[in-house]
Amino acid sequence: MTRKLPRTYFLNPDVVALARDLLGKVIVLKQHETTFRAVIAETEAYAGVEDRASHAWNGCFTKRTATMYAQGGTLYVYLCYGIHHLMNIVSNEAGIPHAILLRAAWVQDVPGAVMKYLNGPGKLTKHLGINMEFNGCDLLHSDCIHLEDHGINISSEEIIITPRIGVDYAGGDADLPYRFIWKPVNPPELEYFNSQD
Repeated sequence: MTRKLPRTYFLNPDVVALARDLLGKVIVLKQHETTFRAVIAETEAYAGVEDRASHAWNGCFTKRTATMYAQGGTLYVYLCYGIHHLMNIVSNEAGIPHAILLRAAWVQDVPGAVMKYLNGPGKLTKHLGINMEFNGCDLLHSDCIHLEDHGINISSEEIIITPRIGVDYAGGDADLPYRFIWKPVNPPELEYFNSQD
């Protein structure tokens, strides 16, 4: 059964558990009369003010990080190295800057199309057309993007858990097992989406 994820889902105070649970959830994005559907396949959790790898570590609040302090279900998009737009989902209550980076997904460009695996957060956003205009977007009220639960079941054997990538500056927090990778026995099948339009 397909359902749009409710606000309560994103208000989960456990950002690590939520990052794991987001595997298999579906991004539905409408861009220029094209509907993309992307099954989330890799995430990284960032635990706010207590996490040295987080942009909001130690309560950092700037023009860029302000979006992280919004309520769960808000998109936090930022430009990395002036090149790549990276897409994160803010979680928890407003004022608690938890966020989950989306690193990879199985993407279907149009209903009936062959799904392609996009690994790398910059590659994913480029393909979907995600840019700074999406920063601050509310997934519960946007007309162009939201998340759905299609009942895709993922076994623990299909999930690889590792430290996050590119956060060596974070000291001991760089070793936290906050990265979740879905390696499906069988890739997501088209029937998940072909009846959804």
